[in-house]
Amino acid sequence: MTNYLDFEKPLAEIEGKAEELRAMARQNEEMDVEAEAAALDKKAAEMLVELYKELTPWRKCQVARHPDRPHCQDYIAELFTEFTPLAGDRNFADDYAVTGGLARFNDQPVVVIGHEKGHDTKSRIKHNFGMARPEGYRKAVRLMQMADKFGLPIISLVDTAGAYPGKGAEERGQSEAIARSTEACLQVGVPLVSVIIGEGGSGGAVAFATGDRIAMLEHSIYSVITPEGCASILWKDAERMREAAEALRLTAQDLSQLGVTDRVIKEPLGGAHRDKPATLDAVKAAIGEMLAELEEKDAKEIISERRKKYLDLGSKGLAA
Repeated sequence: MTNYLDFEKPLAEIEGKAEELRAMARQNEEMDVEAEAAALDKKAAEMLVELYKELTPWRKCQVARHPDRPHCQDYIAELFTEFTPLAGDRNFADDYAVTGGLARFNDQPVVVIGHEKGHDTKSRIKHNFGMARPEGYRKAVRLMQMADKFGLPIISLVDTAGAYPGKGAEERGQSEAIARSTEACLQVGVPLVSVIIGEGGSGGAVAFATGDRIAMLEHSIYSVITPEGCASILWKDAERMREAAEALRLTAQDLSQLGVTDRVIKEPLGGAHRDKPATLDAVKAAIGEMLAELEEKDAKEIISERRKKYLDLGSKGLAA
């Protein structure tokens, strides 16, 4: 069953009518409804093109958060082989919001790290909706340091609304853990490529995405704060999130123009959730290309170019 977003309600009605006709025909073989259903299918396809022709930033936020989008574990299952998860930060606990471990990508040994949101109520609670606690970032640091020690490229898959803001997380040093993870990204002497697969929220995303190459799915978002949070702070009104989304310039297209992201990965029409295999193939191709761009560089060159990339960040947008 398809989950429709608010702005897709007219589409839901048409696709629902087509399915209703076909259901009636399955119950009564004498009914011939295919021509009428096909006409509705055509109308739905045209509406889908129109709806996704020029999505507003707020609508892109909605698509990026769609519950049926492929999540980190979907990518790991399909794009990697011999995945061996590694748990814990060797200090406090394991954080289920962060998934990571050893794997092979196109038969090349790598370390993969990502946020996992979960796909139903039970798994979302288990994974804390992809919002990592300090132990999650410390686990990521451990994995990055291991990758650096053994010369393994790092692939990070980012999908989080932000770091968990709970009292316990703050008591255990949330901000320090995020800073250490960001620092580790800058210090490792191996290729680090990141893909924003849904939401890239705040320092929680930066801690995984300070890489040599950053790719964003076409309808993903990457921002210092959620539109709702921004609206609450600036105007004391979370309902002005649409206005905030416009001002934040959080879409893949805006961030490509500003030089924050290196490439935009095209999604199937209607979003990644409408054709998961095509999305997974597109992300796999992008990761392969980004790793190929870095494979001839030594550790010193990688670290130098990565640091320059972030020191220069913003100059492209200012010059424009």
